[in-house]
Amino acid sequence: MDRLPQTPAILVSAVNMLLRDGEFDSLEALCYNFDTTADELQTYLLRNGYRFDEDQQQFKAW
Repeated sequence: MDRLPQTPAILVSAVNMLLRDGEFDSLEALCYNFDTTADELQTYLLRNGYRFDEDQQQFKAW
């Protein structure tokens, strides 16, 4: 995967998969790899109905 998907639901699925499968050890590391910041990603997904759960290291609908 060269870049993150733009569709919110697909983006959440991809990010959660990459974190769950251990490709990246944190949201910050994942975002750095894809040339964005965790704040930008969280803000975008929050506007689209997803919140990041720090304890479980995944985005969830809210």
